[in-house]
Amino acid sequence: MKRKILLPTDFSKNAWHAITYALELYKNDHCHFYILNVYSATSNFLDSILNMEPGSELHKTAKLKSENGLAKVLDILAFKDHDNPKHHFETISKFNNVVESIINIVEEKDVEMIVMGTQGETASNKKVFGGVAINVMEKARNCPVIVVPELAKHNLPKEIVFPTSFKTHLKRKELNYLIELAQKCEAAIRVLHIAIEDTLSEKQLNNKQLLEEYFENIEYTFHTLSHMDIPTAINCFVESRESDMVAFINKKHAFFGSMLTQALVKEIGTDSKVPILVMHDLRN
Repeated sequence: MKRKILLPTDFSKNAWHAITYALELYKNDHCHFYILNVYSATSNFLDSILNMEPGSELHKTAKLKSENGLAKVLDILAFKDHDNPKHHFETISKFNNVVESIINIVEEKDVEMIVMGTQGETASNKKVFGGVAINVMEKARNCPVIVVPELAKHNLPKEIVFPTSFKTHLKRKELNYLIELAQKCEAAIRVLHIAIEDTLSEKQLNNKQLLEEYFENIEYTFHTLSHMDIPTAINCFVESRESDMVAFINKKHAFFGSMLTQALVKEIGTDSKVPILVMHDLRN
């Protein structure tokens, strides 16, 4: 059975880096890769809707640019001798809002993973994660997302950091992608607890024991850092150990929005070098 992987691209350097990362990550898997470009006439999608009627010159020009860009991506893959017989590519060109298009393709094609860059053509040096990446991580709730910084290495992850407070009861199926990825890459999971209290509550201890059960068939260890804010603690831990990936469960909270709108991902570092796997709770 082929995996279905979505690779959004705006033809930027970072987007290409994410594509090549995905090809390496899934090099031993039978995969159908959907390479998606979403086009508009201007950076403002509302302006594009008002000025780009299907059949207009603006629309035709933008559509042709998108299709030519996707053809060039396929040409580059062929030129670089990407002749993995397990990999099949299909290009998709869409005129729509980027995040909405990604969510729609996930549903239509039954995509199981999105792999994308953290920044696009309009990247800001002050932000690691662009608006599109943040919105996809938050809103594509039926599909996990791997976001790949431009500085990320192409090697398979050998150590994945999983930060948790132990306060949430996680179901095994919510961690399936993390467990499967660790098994596939023969990676160790480092469970990182950023402590606020001196001791764990009974509930936290029970949730920690559940993780021990879930991770029984892979290498894992528990680690604790205290007296640090969460983004700083994660950064310090990842940098000191030269870890290869950080994995989160993005919990949806009715009154506070999602956890990703807070500091957890947005402030993980201005020079992030590791991909982030974002999974979602299944209660929403």
